[in-house]
Amino acid sequence: MNNSATITIAAADTAAVKRRKKLDQCHQYQSLIPGLPDDIAQICLYHVQPSILYSVCHSWRRLVYSPSFPPFLSIYSLLKPSKSEENSVQFANFDPISAKWNLLPPPPLNPPLRLLLRHRSFISRHLPIQSISVSGNFILLAATTDPLLPALSRPLVFNPLTRKWTPGPRFETPRRWCVAGASKGVVYVASGIGSSYNPEVARSVEKWDLKSNCTKYSCNHHDRNKVWKWEKMSGLKDGKFSREAIEAVGWRGKMCMVNVKGDAAKEGIIYDVGSDTWKEMPEGMLVGWRGPVAAMEEEVIYTVDESKGALRKYDPESDSWIMILENEMLKGAQHMAAAGGRVCVVCGGGDGIAVVDVTADPPSLVVVETPVGFQVLDVHILPRMNQLDSESKNEC
Repeated sequence: MNNSATITIAAADTAAVKRRKKLDQCHQYQSLIPGLPDDIAQICLYHVQPSILYSVCHSWRRLVYSPSFPPFLSIYSLLKPSKSEENSVQFANFDPISAKWNLLPPPPLNPPLRLLLRHRSFISRHLPIQSISVSGNFILLAATTDPLLPALSRPLVFNPLTRKWTPGPRFETPRRWCVAGASKGVVYVASGIGSSYNPEVARSVEKWDLKSNCTKYSCNHHDRNKVWKWEKMSGLKDGKFSREAIEAVGWRGKMCMVNVKGDAAKEGIIYDVGSDTWKEMPEGMLVGWRGPVAAMEEEVIYTVDESKGALRKYDPESDSWIMILENEMLKGAQHMAAAGGRVCVVCGGGDGIAVVDVTADPPSLVVVETPVGFQVLDVHILPRMNQLDSESKNEC
C-alpha cells in the first residue's frame, strides 16, 4: 500500500468548477477497449490488478470503482484530532489504489451521534469506541456519551458498497466497555456495563445474526428491523470481562478473548459458537496473547507483542506462537485487523498503520501515514467504497 495520505474534502464551489472543466473535455463516450462491447471488455479487465487499471486511463479508473467491478480491500478507521481534547471523531477510509483518505458519510441520526473520548473522571485514558467488521460491513457497537452512559441504543451498520448506514436491532441492554466480536456473520456482545454496573449484564451474552432471513435482494430497511434481533446465549461465569473494552476474535467456529489488554496477567476463555459452551483458553495461547489479536478469514490467528514489536501467528498443534517478524513500528500496538493476506496494525500513539504482507517471503512491512493532524483509533479491512455518480463523472 502506498504510504502517502491526504483527506479529500472538496469545497462545493471548487468541485463544481472542476466538474465543468472535465465535462468539457468529454465530448465523446470512451469505450473500455476499442472494438469490444463494454460487457466483454469488463470480463477481460476483471483479471487485471486494480492499481494498473487506475493508472492507465479515466474510463478504466471509473470501472475500478463501479458496482460491477469486484471490490478490492481497503482500510477503515476512526480518526481523532491529534492536538485536540475535544470529543470529535471521524469515520474514514484509506484507498490503497488512489492513496487517499476519504471521510465516510456521518450516520444519519437526529440528534447527531455524540461519542465521548475524554472525561474528567478518566484523565489518563481514552474512553473506548467499539466497532467490528462483519460480512463486508463496518458495525459500530458500543461507546460512551454524557453523562458516562452507553451512546448507542442499537448498533449502526455501514455498507461500503452502498455507502449507507443502517440501524441494527435494539439492544435489550445498551452497553459500554463490553466484549465485542463476530464469527461466521454473527455478531456477539457480552459483559460490560450499562448506565451502571449490573452483575447480570456483566455475565450476559447476546448474538445477532446478520443473515437472519435477510438477503441482499429481499431485505429493505423496514424489513431488517422486523427480522434482525438479539438472542440470549449461555452466560459467563462471572463479571471479570466488564473492566475493559474486549475484542473477541472469531477463529474456527470459536470466539477467543482475554479480560486484560497488553502483557499483564490475564484470564482467557473460548466460546464455542456451535455448542453455546465456554472453556478455558489453552495455556500456550494465553501466554502469548500480549497485545492486539486478529484472525485471517477466521482461520489463522495473529498477535502483536506490543512491548517487543513482534508479530506472531498461533499454531494450535503445538499450542505456541510462531515468530513472523519484529519491527520498531509495531511497538505499542493497540489495534489490528487481518484480511486478504495483509495484517494491519495501528502504530503506537495512533501515528500510522503498519501493513504487513504475510504472504510474502520474507514478510514485508510498509506504513500508511495518517492524515496530517489526526491519530488512528482503530483499524478494519473491508471492501472499498463505490464511487458516487457525481464522483464518477468528475473522473471523465
